[in-house]
Amino acid sequence: MDDERAAWRAYWNERHAAREPIESHEPNPILVAEAEALVPGRALDLGAGDGTTAVWLALHGWQVTAIDFSSVALDRARGLAAGAGVEVTWIEADLLDRAPSVSGFDLVTLLHIHLPPPERRLVLAWAAEALAPGGVLLVIGHDRANLTEGVGGPQDPEVLYTPAEIAADLPGLNIERAETVWRPRPEGRARIDAVVRARLPD
Repeated sequence: MDDERAAWRAYWNERHAAREPIESHEPNPILVAEAEALVPGRALDLGAGDGTTAVWLALHGWQVTAIDFSSVALDRARGLAAGAGVEVTWIEADLLDRAPSVSGFDLVTLLHIHLPPPERRLVLAWAAEALAPGGVLLVIGHDRANLTEGVGGPQDPEVLYTPAEIAADLPGLNIERAETVWRPRPEGRARIDAVVRARLPD
């Protein structure tokens, strides 16, 4: 790992160690709606963080593998899984390095992972390669419109994206959904997400 990636990993370890948790333990509602429409099988959660998505999937019948490069986040994720009484395979790895032996998944999730376009394309490429025939890749993140019209999220427009940009980065997959979703918040401005669901042909 180069110095820049090591520093980035240290940054996220510090963020996760500073307070508990840095993420909601309520699953993303878009993820919930999408996953509930699928037959549970093998799922791969990329950039798993504190483990909310992975644990929710495991609770709903999925056999889950989850990857993150923050050891602190994964420790908390293991605790969350233990408290929920579910088993998840946790892998500590940098998404830019490609984790070994991850393939044949019915669902691959990439939630709120924001990288510069070249790195984003690298991660999306091997996320697609991890799919089984007929498998679904679900990408959810802050839409670029969130920077000026929404709330929260990264403030660097380079790491934000639109649904069309994600769809264009997934050659060989059938794009089943590519849209901008506004998630209203009672306390103020909405969160604006880019959502893409793509499927590897059988």
